[in-house]
Amino acid sequence: MERLIIVEGPQGVGKTTLANYLRDNIAGSNLYRLSGQKDKTLTGLEYSRIMYDALIDYLEKMQSVPMNMIFDRTFMTEEVYARLGYKDYSFTKEYNYYLSKLSSLKYEMYYFPLYLENVDLYRKRLDRGEHHLYQEFSLQNSINQQNMYLELAMEISKKEINYDNPIQVVPLAMDDFDKSYTKVKKILKMEV
Repeated sequence: MERLIIVEGPQGVGKTTLANYLRDNIAGSNLYRLSGQKDKTLTGLEYSRIMYDALIDYLEKMQSVPMNMIFDRTFMTEEVYARLGYKDYSFTKEYNYYLSKLSSLKYEMYYFPLYLENVDLYRKRLDRGEHHLYQEFSLQNSINQQNMYLELAMEISKKEINYDNPIQVVPLAMDDFDKSYTKVKKILKMEV
């Protein structure tokens, strides 16, 4: 069974770094970077539905292809942003639907919500200025997002017994990249 790996987390946590590491070290892997759509109004909800319906359809069609898939963000980010009030709409109904659809797929699935134990590291990483201009970057925004991603992770872990194919939830501290890589290699049984 091929792997579907989802890496999520706030700006500055190390998503790009981990996603690149996984792509470079797991044979037969494709990396997908999603940033969502930019319309934060109620109209944006329909655009998000179109986008994530297409994503689920793609994943369903690709599940027989011998390829590992790594995602740097998915619909989990849409839910986090909506819950934090960055959107003018609720995405919870859609989020639960996509989570259910995801759990019906025939992949070995891992969800890595990333966080920093030392939140002051966000300040250093955000000061580098290497960001997508979708959401305002600030220390407090990253902390708020981190807390919400970890809340989602707890919710998903509790729901796993109801899923057709459980999503393995692995919160991962990204303070020290080498330590994070070591943990990921063990969890994914990577031969590096």
